[in-house]
Amino acid sequence: MGVKNVGIRDVAKLAGVSVTTVSHVLNDTPQMRVAPETRARVREAAETLGYGPNRAARALRTNRSGLIGLLSEEIATTPHAGRIILGAQDAAREHDLTLVIINAERGPHDAAHREEVQTLIDRQVEAVLYATMYHRRVSLPPNLQGVPAVLIDSTDRAGIVPAVVPDEVGGAVAAVTHLVEAGHRRIAFLNNDDDVPATHERLVGFRQVLGEHGIPIDESLIVQSPSETLPGYALAREVLARHDRPTALFCYNDRMAMGAYRAAAELGLDIPNDLSIVGFDNQELIAANLFPGLTTVALPHYEMGAWAVETLVHLLRGEAEYKLLADKPTRLDCPLVVRGSVAAPRDR
Repeated sequence: MGVKNVGIRDVAKLAGVSVTTVSHVLNDTPQMRVAPETRARVREAAETLGYGPNRAARALRTNRSGLIGLLSEEIATTPHAGRIILGAQDAAREHDLTLVIINAERGPHDAAHREEVQTLIDRQVEAVLYATMYHRRVSLPPNLQGVPAVLIDSTDRAGIVPAVVPDEVGGAVAAVTHLVEAGHRRIAFLNNDDDVPATHERLVGFRQVLGEHGIPIDESLIVQSPSETLPGYALAREVLARHDRPTALFCYNDRMAMGAYRAAAELGLDIPNDLSIVGFDNQELIAANLFPGLTTVALPHYEMGAWAVETLVHLLRGEAEYKLLADKPTRLDCPLVVRGSVAAPRDR
């Protein structure tokens, strides 16, 4: 006995709507107003029946491929890339779009990704997401011009492509405020030494909180090194060996904080009773598994991936102005994740 092919009329009947409405919803027809409840009912009916529009036929009919390219640096080795991809995939699924993902090794200069961009263009993607492995300014490959695009975790030096980045200042403010509210007044900042936005903006947030609370800034407690575990350990040993050592450390990232944990242990300091530590990034394999768990700031990688897809959809529909979005990057909140590494300072 043969299995009956499910058609658009079957979806319309189950959802209690017209065939035209089903077509508009499943094909994401631009500028067609359909109530959110109706959209949800149609998609649920289509999923129940196992029905989906024929993408190849739709591409011929609408001149749209339904594909969005995602170029991400070092997908296999960067812990944040997976969250960006997941956010983008979830948002793309909501609009019946498919991601075409390409991994790119970071080259000697940003424009080196021209070949990967061309591969996406050859696949007839409607738009491109361009994600970098950490927050920085980039020069885009020339062949990306003319293709709708959104940058994730980076900004365009030319200022012509919309971008979404973390609110680095706000994240630092949340971290340092947490330390100040716990009673700390002598706080060291173990900062990165790379000339990237996060280095400068997290320092701005650090200074801002101390200034707002009338806490004198000791410049000798603002130290820099590569943002890895061993350099973080060395910086922590240096500042904690002082006779007037700080009671708290704000670390540029969780890897430096992990090094600071080791330094504290070697000096016989208990975390959090003798020393409070806050990190940045919320790399869960590190932060959740240190003892005690590391209080840190989460970077909104999932949210940036989702925002980028939603923005591309609005651009493709003509519902957003490209230049207006490109004038200033969108900044997403970096929330504080409280674990067990902060307590009130002991009297010394």
